[in-house]
Amino acid sequence: MPGSLTIVGTGIQLAGQLTTEARAALVAADEVLCVLSDIVALQALEWLNPNTRSLHTLYEPGRPRTETYAAMVEEILAAVRRGGNICVALYGHPGVFAWPTHEAIRRLRDEGLSARMLPAVSAEDCLFADLGVDPGACGCQSYEATDFVVRQRAIDTSAALILWQIGVVGNSGYAPEGDVSRLPILVDCLCALYSADHEVVLYEGSPFPRCEPIIEHLPLAQVSGAEVSPATTLYVPPLGSRRIDQEMTARLGMTSSPRRDS
Repeated sequence: MPGSLTIVGTGIQLAGQLTTEARAALVAADEVLCVLSDIVALQALEWLNPNTRSLHTLYEPGRPRTETYAAMVEEILAAVRRGGNICVALYGHPGVFAWPTHEAIRRLRDEGLSARMLPAVSAEDCLFADLGVDPGACGCQSYEATDFVVRQRAIDTSAALILWQIGVVGNSGYAPEGDVSRLPILVDCLCALYSADHEVVLYEGSPFPRCEPIIEHLPLAQVSGAEVSPATTLYVPPLGSRRIDQEMTARLGMTSSPRRDS
């Protein structure tokens, strides 16, 4: 009889960010499939449920990530179809930059099978906390770096900008050590929108308790030569404030400027 699927995220720090609900799902699962960022997290997961199998072996240097993701989906579907309670665990939030999980849920539900996803702490959540950024203060735009470049995304420079996976921009394969050969192209695109000396932040959340995140403030023009890993995120602070439309303010019946409540 076909089984069911629960997809969970381990957070950026499994030791402190794994939710009670996700932990219960992992412990109760007949089989756990996982894609995690380090061996310590994998060992912790195996301690919770010995019947854990990593899908990270599907990655191969130079293999297009789309092929790897498709293979992950097939592994997940096959496990559920064999029966039992299957749990899939991913680093961070299981629905953020995680096409295989959304695709697996979609296909299983189309087959009439039970599939759900539980929320988790994402890298963006950690960035907001570690950098002291409130996305509600001025707005926030978030793009995968390659997508940002090839689609020439139109952005609002008065809102914050977050660019993910800048350490592999332009690389569609699996590059575990990163590939910054095209990083200058991304910087050129940004310099057309911001000044070269606009201060930005290179950020990498810490996967380990009591270890500080990597936070480097530097001028935008220096990003090309900076030390960047596949896990590095680029945070671009707002460039000034956007003008308030007084006519619209009047239509809303507002007598003062919008408040920035916490």
